[in-house]
Amino acid sequence: MRRKLKVKKLLSGLTLTEVIVASSLLVIGIVPILKGLTSANLGTAIIEQKSRSLFLAQARLDEIKARSVYNYSQSYSQTNLSLEGSYLCSVTDTSVNSNLRKIVVQVGFDYNSNDVLDSDEIDVTLATYIAKRWDS
Repeated sequence: MRRKLKVKKLLSGLTLTEVIVASSLLVIGIVPILKGLTSANLGTAIIEQKSRSLFLAQARLDEIKARSVYNYSQSYSQTNLSLEGSYLCSVTDTSVNSNLRKIVVQVGFDYNSNDVLDSDEIDVTLATYIAKRWDS
């Protein structure tokens, strides 16, 4: 008799109630994990975009500083300059005095694809001063 009970228990499967309870516990446990992974992925994309903007702004600023050594009188102001992909750049060149200028570089991603760097699209703003090194 005992042997028949053991065999019967081994051969019997899970009841529908047990399957539903186990499935619901699994879903309850997995949903927060998937939510966290989605948030982490979104955060990574934002950081990558801001890092790319910073790299492009620094490169543009370095280029302006290098050109200003021999072409100090040239104006470097530009608006909505396309850098790469959908990244745009605006450069402001303000004269402080005859031997000093302030250069501000703003870079961002053109979300609405209108080829205009709007204030809400700016990711990075870098500013520096350039000085006249010698009289030409």
